[in-house]
Amino acid sequence: MTDSARESPSPKAHLLALGLKAKRHFGQNFLADAGLCEKIAQLCAPAGASGSVVELGAGLGALTRPLLAKSQRVFAVERDRDLVPALRTEFASAIESGQLLVLEADAKAIVLHELFRDQPEPHVLCGNLPYQITGPLLELTVNSAKLLARAVFLIQLEVALRLVARADDANYGALSVFTQAAFDVERAFVIRRGAFYPQPGVDSAVVVLTPRAESFAETRAFRALVHAAFGQRRKKLRNAWSSVLGLSHERLAALAAEARIELDRRGETLSVEEFARMATLVESAT
Repeated sequence: MTDSARESPSPKAHLLALGLKAKRHFGQNFLADAGLCEKIAQLCAPAGASGSVVELGAGLGALTRPLLAKSQRVFAVERDRDLVPALRTEFASAIESGQLLVLEADAKAIVLHELFRDQPEPHVLCGNLPYQITGPLLELTVNSAKLLARAVFLIQLEVALRLVARADDANYGALSVFTQAAFDVERAFVIRRGAFYPQPGVDSAVVVLTPRAESFAETRAFRALVHAAFGQRRKKLRNAWSSVLGLSHERLAALAAEARIELDRRGETLSVEEFARMATLVESAT
């Protein structure tokens, strides 16, 4: 029986057999439903597509297993040094064949272009992201958008709602704008808290990020405009942007008019496209 076909025990039983416990400081909540892992892997390789996958936070290998069945090459990144030997034992034949490489590393520090260099396409990034480091890992993903065919993440539901939110939605904020500037974001399905061990206090969701055909550059002006707009949500843009990049009130008003943006609006009403349009004009004026 191959590594990818072998059934694994429940996370609780698996940890017990290894003499380990879930580590709260690592944010470890292991997905216990093999069927859900299969659904996530299918999103990584739709229509039977094969290529290279970097899995962030491989844990006990529940997602690694179906990924191996659908991909030519898998890089399983795991920070917990107690779990790395278990992964290498569990998937020994895949490692020996060269299909799988288990990396003991901090997911926030990996260099994706080095991992994907000369690897078969499409290139996919995926993982069950710990809440504490979801922000930095999303930033890593946004900065790597041009390398990827897609990214598939299991994240807390509240974060998923922010990622897919549009202007005027209560969940819309800087995270929404920065992510949607690079990706089309889809919430694929919700996973209830009871599907994990240990059980977290919140529900989760799987999101699929597909690089936009025409992405918006995250320039210095773009970052400044977005952060200022959402820094104090009740402020009108006239006040929120008053000192952005040293522009005078008169110059700011002229640029906003050219961008077809009324400065009496608030930041949460602006679409990603409007932020990008204003950023382009500001960038050329500074």
